[in-house]
Amino acid sequence: MYETSDIRKGLKVTMDGYPWIIVDFQFVKPGKGTAFTRVKMKNLKTGNVLDRTFKTGEKLERANFEERRCQYLFNDGNNYTFMDTENYEQIAVPAEAIGTDAQFLQDHMEVTVLIYEGAPMSIELPTFIEAEITYCEPGIKGDTATGATKPATISSGAVVMVPLFVNDGDWLKIDTRDGSYVERVKK
Repeated sequence: MYETSDIRKGLKVTMDGYPWIIVDFQFVKPGKGTAFTRVKMKNLKTGNVLDRTFKTGEKLERANFEERRCQYLFNDGNNYTFMDTENYEQIAVPAEAIGTDAQFLQDHMEVTVLIYEGAPMSIELPTFIEAEITYCEPGIKGDTATGATKPATISSGAVVMVPLFVNDGDWLKIDTRDGSYVERVKK
């Protein structure tokens, strides 16, 4: 069991017989009354998103997920196929279960596949990835002080907002949690 103080992004719980993952949360301590936690949760079976409020001291049931380290192989349109790195078994995860995380998948990338009651429900990407820019507008030398950004397409197909000085062929470190540019890297 989890306490409300354990709530954080990515926490997996079971509620009403369904597996849920915490997408966002906010701890609120009003001037009067007891503190509470406002939570946005995603149902991993149906994809529904729910806003829920938990009073301080409420308990949340821990979800029994099996987590497997897997390597991304390919996408056939409906499913993304991964290979378990321990037993080399292939696991097909439905495209709708992966959602927007698919834009950061790269060939042979290692991810964690979440399995609930024998069925793959979701994946967890590494927090940071390194990717090459395949297209962006030309950079402007010396323009680093304004904080302005421009869209850039990376090798996985995702579009990331980057500083103006970044060019085609540059390698970037990207935060997969929010799709933000972190820094340029040398390759």
